[in-house]
Amino acid sequence: MAQAVEEWYKQMPIITRSYLTAAVVTTIGCSLEIISPYHLYLNPKLVVKQYQFWRLITNFLYFRKMDLDFMFHMFFLARYCKLLEENSFRGRTADFFYMLLFGASVLTGIVLIGGMIPYLSESFAKIIFLSNSLTFMMVYVWSKQNPFIHMSFLGLFTFTAAYLPWV
Repeated sequence: MAQAVEEWYKQMPIITRSYLTAAVVTTIGCSLEIISPYHLYLNPKLVVKQYQFWRLITNFLYFRKMDLDFMFHMFFLARYCKLLEENSFRGRTADFFYMLLFGASVLTGIVLIGGMIPYLSESFAKIIFLSNSLTFMMVYVWSKQNPFIHMSFLGLFTFTAAYLPWV
């Protein structure tokens, strides 16, 4: 069993493996209180005024509590990030990395700009971790790349991959 997990892990593409490892280590570190989530969340004032630039990256690594939601996000991350890197971006690891970087930049920009708009700022100020959003972005991109693949939700009903982000 341990060899199967190790083999599965070693066969992952490099970007997927790196992001999955960083996300799991960060979330476990916070669960064990080795790392404080207060040092990871996205805070524009601390980034600009105190030069805490790591917050632009670490907010994508922490998935809050280790519960069923965390397991689903790790499944989505491992599956769809791997499928994107192996199929749509085969042999173009740098392009895949830049896609993730672009997605992370757009998500960060939306939160920062949304935080400055008077009536929207309250709702955007509550978004301090963007890890779930980046995972859903990868699921969305994969579903748009493969819209006609048939999928099943818990064996209850089938749908095409184009509808996966909404299922």
